[in-house]
Amino acid sequence: MTLARLATAQEMPEVFALRHQVFVLGQGVPADIERDDLDVLSDHVVALVNGLVVGTGRLLPNGTVGRLAVASDQRSKGIGAALLAVLESRAAERGLPAVELHAQLHAKPFYDKAGYEAYGEVYLEAGIQHQSMRKMLSAQG
Repeated sequence: MTLARLATAQEMPEVFALRHQVFVLGQGVPADIERDDLDVLSDHVVALVNGLVVGTGRLLPNGTVGRLAVASDQRSKGIGAALLAVLESRAAERGLPAVELHAQLHAKPFYDKAGYEAYGEVYLEAGIQHQSMRKMLSAQG
């Protein structure tokens, strides 16, 4: 069973371990930029399978979604979409009109399907091609 929700403080070591596995070991992102001062200011979400953290993401105070990561053996199971939905709900709770993200080009179709629209030029971030994307949030009522 998969559950996506806001992370607890006790789950943060698992969150950081998963991000290290996916970004640093899996994609070659330098370890010294994978974690940053924004982690303490962000809302973090987790997806759990059998009590283990298999997915994570964060929402910065300005409405930027980032560090969306799913364990390699758990991909293509809807976990990323569930995490994204929780992050978007959290942004809507804060009254933010939109969420933005820096999509790795290979992940752009995932975000397209989730309703995000690309803008601007493709750029390098941590040596990986990215595209900025935005999704307007529905007004709560």
